[in-house]
Amino acid sequence: MIAPPVLRALRVLVALLGLSAVGTEVVVLVVRGTFVPGNFLSFFTIQSNLLAAGTLLLVVTRPEGPWLSWLRGLATLCMVVTGIVFSVLLSGLPADQLTAVPWDNTVLHYLVPIWFALDWALGPPSPPVPFRSALLWLLYPMAYVAYSLVRGPLVGWYPYPFLDPRTAATPRSRPRPSASRSWWSCSPGC
Repeated sequence: MIAPPVLRALRVLVALLGLSAVGTEVVVLVVRGTFVPGNFLSFFTIQSNLLAAGTLLLVVTRPEGPWLSWLRGLATLCMVVTGIVFSVLLSGLPADQLTAVPWDNTVLHYLVPIWFALDWALGPPSPPVPFRSALLWLLYPMAYVAYSLVRGPLVGWYPYPFLDPRTAATPRSRPRPSASRSWWSCSPGC
């Protein structure tokens, strides 16, 4: 078990690292003239990392009660989903299609998700989150998918290629990772 002061320091460090990665994405995209706030904030990765950073900062500034334990669980689920979905569905894309700056990709899709899984294991929630309450965590990813599928046709843009019915391949027609990825495109920020 990590000593509480060290765990607190690591949580602050990871929160600031995640915020700096998101901030760097915004600055680079603004400088490039490609920043579209509505699209940028529609990436699950961005939403999850902002939730994660805010949650970590709350955890280090106040006692962890039932609502904060629940919020930690939600942030953990979202970050683990971010890491898994990126690793399985998006990691084979060319670097320029992933994030505006390569180090951001590592922070947003690998480091922060891994930290959240470790943080949950090293500093389990106190009090524990009841199973029925934990099931509510699933509502956010489901609502996100619904939002993306409703918003996509309205604005002509989807945050991830696997959500875009115009380009998403069916499981049987999906090329192998070594095959051409021309069917797969993703704007910086994913």
